[in-house]
Amino acid sequence: MTTTAVRKDGPAAVTPPPTIEGHVRTYVSRVRGGDVGALPAVLGLLVLCTVFAIMQPSSFLSAGNFANLFTQGAAVTLIAMGLVFVLLLGEIDLSAGFASGVCAAVLANVVTVLGYPWWVAVLAAVATGVVIGTTLGLLVAKIGIPSFVVTLAGFLAFQGIVLMLMKEGTNISVRDDVLVAIANRNLSPALGWVLAILAVAGYAAVQLLRHRNRVARGLITDPLAVVAVRIGGLAVILGAAVYILNLERSRNVLISSLKGVPIVVPVIAVLLIIWTFVLQRTSYGRHIYAVGGNREAARRAGIEVDRIRISVFVICSSMAAVGGIVAASRANSVDPNTGGSNVLLYAVGAAVIGGTSLFGGKGRVFDAVLGGAVVAVIDNGMGLMGYSAGVKYVVTGVVLMLAASVDAFSRRRAAATGTR
Repeated sequence: MTTTAVRKDGPAAVTPPPTIEGHVRTYVSRVRGGDVGALPAVLGLLVLCTVFAIMQPSSFLSAGNFANLFTQGAAVTLIAMGLVFVLLLGEIDLSAGFASGVCAAVLANVVTVLGYPWWVAVLAAVATGVVIGTTLGLLVAKIGIPSFVVTLAGFLAFQGIVLMLMKEGTNISVRDDVLVAIANRNLSPALGWVLAILAVAGYAAVQLLRHRNRVARGLITDPLAVVAVRIGGLAVILGAAVYILNLERSRNVLISSLKGVPIVVPVIAVLLIIWTFVLQRTSYGRHIYAVGGNREAARRAGIEVDRIRISVFVICSSMAAVGGIVAASRANSVDPNTGGSNVLLYAVGAAVIGGTSLFGGKGRVFDAVLGGAVVAVIDNGMGLMGYSAGVKYVVTGVVLMLAASVDAFSRRRAAATGTR
């Protein structure tokens, strides 16, 4: 006599809805496993702002100084955004600072000396950045010269090119109204509010759509309450920022009014959105992370590694060109020191302090913005307190060393726990 096993099919297992408690436990577990993300940079920024607010409340917390932080750190932040792409591959670009100077010099010569319209000058500057990035990328990817050596040579050569373009030390003024407005003019208060509302609405739409799609596919997702907190947090931050920037900052309103969001802020925001989309929502971005994580494995997976390596240098130098344009706008001129001094050091520091790994494979474009804010706050706050440039360099160097140490320890912790 044979028996037949009868299988009783019960109802399909239903994944329980995510909870806030579970989300917090998961985040704490990730941090303990070495995935600290931007947490150190956020905490550092909060500590710095708190210290400077206590030490110099009337100066640091003023609406005028708040606006200065954006314009002061804009060029470095833009260059750092490009450096993130290079760092994601575990490479380095030591020439980004003076590459921005070369592009700024081209801009000044085209618009002032040759008399072409502003948009021609901007295109010429960005095209110069593309040529520089392509050259560096080819030398690294095709010839096989280490990026440190190639970009160090570029660092030296570009200083000479800037001097030649500036006629061995002359200063070229930039007086075009559109170019000057980039770093020296503000949006109207009403337009600032409109852009803030659109930004929050767009972010909310993306977050809610992503949450709905993941739920529909049965994938693990963040609790809806956490999504709501993110949206609300962005709304509060943007609302407070726009409110403060819309306050009157002019010392004599009878002569001129000074209020509104600096034009350079939406410029940075648009580029942040574009490059974040490229890294997180395109196959090209995934290939960058793949090459940065394991170059040989990426090659065996069919990824054009050399093309990726060349392209990140093109992006880096192009963003350096944008940073040079902003620097020329802020100074209303270009001189042989444009892109020199501490520009490169601050840009690399901004990317690393924000959370981008020097070892490759980990980082976001937002890290450059966050790190740029830290660097700007240090420079601005210590300047208000009357410290010398030497002290500023020491403090910034210490912060950079701490950020690199956190990165190294987190990688070691991740390797030990098997999360990497």
